[in-house]
Amino acid sequence: MEYVIEMLDIRKEFGGFVANDDITLQLRPQEIHALLGENGAGKSTLMSVLFGLYSPDGGEIRVRGEKVNITNPNLANELGIGMVHQHFKLIHNFTVTENIILGMEKTKKGQIDLKSAAQEIAALSEKYNLNVDPNAKIEDISVGMQQRVEILKMLYRHAEILIFDEPTAVLTPQEIEELMQIMKRLVAEGKSIILITHKLAEIKEVADRCTVIRRGKYIDTVNVGEVNENELAALMVGREVSFVVDKGPATPGADVLKIEHLTVKDSRGLKVVNDLKLSVREGEILGIAGIDGNGQEELVEAIAGLRKIESGKIELLGTDLTKMPIRKRTQTGIGHIPADRHKHGLVLDFLLSENMVLQNYYEAPYSKTGILNQKAITDYSERLTAEFDVRSAHGIKSSARSMSGGNQQKAIIAREVDRSPKFLIASQPTRGLDVGAIEFIHSKLIEERDKNRAVLLISFELDEVLNVSDRIAVICEGKIVAVLDADKTNEKELGYLMAGGKYEGGMTHE
Repeated sequence: MEYVIEMLDIRKEFGGFVANDDITLQLRPQEIHALLGENGAGKSTLMSVLFGLYSPDGGEIRVRGEKVNITNPNLANELGIGMVHQHFKLIHNFTVTENIILGMEKTKKGQIDLKSAAQEIAALSEKYNLNVDPNAKIEDISVGMQQRVEILKMLYRHAEILIFDEPTAVLTPQEIEELMQIMKRLVAEGKSIILITHKLAEIKEVADRCTVIRRGKYIDTVNVGEVNENELAALMVGREVSFVVDKGPATPGADVLKIEHLTVKDSRGLKVVNDLKLSVREGEILGIAGIDGNGQEELVEAIAGLRKIESGKIELLGTDLTKMPIRKRTQTGIGHIPADRHKHGLVLDFLLSENMVLQNYYEAPYSKTGILNQKAITDYSERLTAEFDVRSAHGIKSSARSMSGGNQQKAIIAREVDRSPKFLIASQPTRGLDVGAIEFIHSKLIEERDKNRAVLLISFELDEVLNVSDRIAVICEGKIVAVLDADKTNEKELGYLMAGGKYEGGMTHE
């Protein structure tokens, strides 16, 4: 059998918008096959057709050589196809076991047999070295562990063909490395994998072949070992992409943000930001480097007004923000690109145009005496979506929920950057974006710096922190342990400091 999956000339339209324009993808047994494309290229739509979430408008699907009609995910499961979605489908107050067996619960004497299900899940977890606790609640485990629960959900249903949709978009570098190893083990055990991604390094590390699509059209299928990252990037975006951030030297001025002795607790009541001191100057990008869970999220939320400050002081241009309401902070000059675009960045059931004015809908020209000016909102939204290349099926009248993750991210960045605030928080700004979009966003952050704005960049991508920042503050256990010039440090030194190594006068010490 040459192919376990054949998607031949698949076409999918949404009200005249062609998301998939006669695309062909063929998956071999025990292969990791990457599906590469820009944000909004149609990758998730194509896999949703394979998983039975959408019905194709043309073409055919063959599974193990047999033509099939997959009308719903249950049929996909019966054919041995499983999918880990970009945004996980888990119930947070259920346990791992309850989530995995949902919809196919086994009973014993009229009751759900959780005990034997938990034992089966524990055995699967051990077999694939997933280290998942079957009895843990979803709300108590990390995002990386939640993804492993989604993988177990597929394995519990005996899936042989596994679809991973942007699986590393919300993972830390360590979790990404662990996921790559898990995928290799799955293939060694006889599974076949389709990996939706636009992270070229991950494709080079694990994929055998790669199918590239652009704006809904099939471009090429290549053997990954025969192409380099630059060639893959050019196939994806249709032009050469620069991986080097083009920026001149910074000319920093006075402090814009000043933090003194800041202490913040997490949701469990533990101190996660501990007597922290930090300043960000006008005309500079200050990057925060740290292992996930060392207080970055709580620091950002404290500055933005989303989390209570236990003690200490935050000043913006000399104005005390410590107890200031969120809207007042925005008006004082804060812009915020949040790490969690769904929780803090968008109202998912609002239209794209409505999301574009969330920060200023109450001001002229977008409203007058409490009445929204729809023409002004439309004109503004259309300008932003064109400038930042935000793509959606129905333009600015699309709901935010219906858009791809990458285009949701670009919409938030467009809204926050266009306001050109005096102080911009950019938390994981390029998460889920393709290389072309990353290049564009980096240039926009540097533009803001060159307008004499202050930018705080928080990213788990160390190369991004090194390339975009002018100075880098290393956070460890809720404290800033070192502040370094970006051009005088490297990944090795940052990694050492992030893990708790000591820093003394320009060099690290064991």
